[in-house]
Amino acid sequence: MQIIHVAAECYPAAKVGGLGDVVGALGKYLNLSGHRGSVILPMYNTKYISNHSWELVFTSIAQLGIGDIEYRIFTDPLHTLGYELFLVDIKGLLDRDQVYGYEDDSTRFIAFQTAALDWISKSEQKPDLINVHDHHAALIPFMMQHCPCFSDLKNIPTVLTIHNGQYQGVMEWGNSVVIPKWDSWRWGLLDWNKLINPLASGIRCASRVTTVSQGYLKELRHHSNGLETLFEMEWHKCRGILNGIDTEVWNPETDKALAQTYTERNSEIGKYKSKKILCEQFNLDLEKPLFVFIGRLVGEKAADLLPQSLINSFHKIGRKMNFLILGSGQTEIENELNYLKQFSQNDYNAYIGYNEDLSHLMYAGADFILMPSRVEPCGLNQLYAMRYGTIPVVNNTGGLHDTVMDIGEPNGYGIKMSHASENEIIFSIYRAIECYADKEKLKQVIKQIMQLDFSWDKSIHNYIDLYESLILEN
Repeated sequence: MQIIHVAAECYPAAKVGGLGDVVGALGKYLNLSGHRGSVILPMYNTKYISNHSWELVFTSIAQLGIGDIEYRIFTDPLHTLGYELFLVDIKGLLDRDQVYGYEDDSTRFIAFQTAALDWISKSEQKPDLINVHDHHAALIPFMMQHCPCFSDLKNIPTVLTIHNGQYQGVMEWGNSVVIPKWDSWRWGLLDWNKLINPLASGIRCASRVTTVSQGYLKELRHHSNGLETLFEMEWHKCRGILNGIDTEVWNPETDKALAQTYTERNSEIGKYKSKKILCEQFNLDLEKPLFVFIGRLVGEKAADLLPQSLINSFHKIGRKMNFLILGSGQTEIENELNYLKQFSQNDYNAYIGYNEDLSHLMYAGADFILMPSRVEPCGLNQLYAMRYGTIPVVNNTGGLHDTVMDIGEPNGYGIKMSHASENEIIFSIYRAIECYADKEKLKQVIKQIMQLDFSWDKSIHNYIDLYESLILEN
């Protein structure tokens, strides 16, 4: 099969969150499974893209509703990432330093989708299926079916993968003039609550809709930021497929970011050496259990609960543990976490920003990873952490529900809170400290979680089965 993925992120070329990791892994593992998986991505001005050489393979002009745009397609002729990565270059629109956050994002991503489809339409060999990801690419199924300029793509099946249904790309109807000429009778396929909603359009028009875990798919029927009735109507074509992790990138046995690589057999010394470096670098007490938070400092991740939860943990439990935070996001949360540094007694620190190598070291050196997320469609951090022998302390939601079993259950290996709140976070920290004090139990849990298989070798076959069934139907 020839499968094309269209997305706004793809690790390592452009990554903001888990979307980038998943898209890159899908391309790689499809090829390892004997199929041809490729990715189409905007040509941003990211460090990775700027520092690599790209070959120009196509130049053309595409029709936007407001006029024509010139675009260029670049690729890596060496296929360094293990799959074909194609970059769409549109001067003045896509060549920005950041992936998101611009006032004209709606126009940027409509132009990106239009150029990607125009290139596919003009290519001699058409793909067997197109998999689009989140709202940034979710207008593609509509455009393939109802824009006359893409009529030759009408019969190609499409899959929409939803990584986060809270973000839907909603825009005013005035933006409809940017979409290439389309069948105006089909306006209802774009509309949701009198606005253009790309995610809703993708759900309606795609051949199938997938989410990144079974648990998250169930949640979307009740909590999907206004799309609950749509998920009920389209439930018959929705599937939940749990993400995997790239076990070559995330491998404590070969990870160059670690102080000492290790396997489950010598994890105690390997984790100790990484923890020692972290404690020295961030002025923490090596003898205490180390809790880390790695991720975006936003409400979805319940990061707003962290400052007061950590303060109250010290008050109610005592200063028996370390906390180390790595992330960025809302300025208010960043400021509060920075403010707490002055009250540290060698048991708290925060790194505000993004640092890939530091994150690897934290996954290895931590004893527990804290994930009190209000929304977590799949969650990759808990999977990375367990791969490195770090015990997850998580809210019982979405993919966290699907991938973590509480230590109170038979064969359990993590700590779950019932909901995202300060009291639940504090109680979960208390339970984790008790687990840490039981050294035999701790060793058994670390060994168990390092043996769990959350690799893409397992998950990719679910995607392949879905793709093959759609292609056969077509």
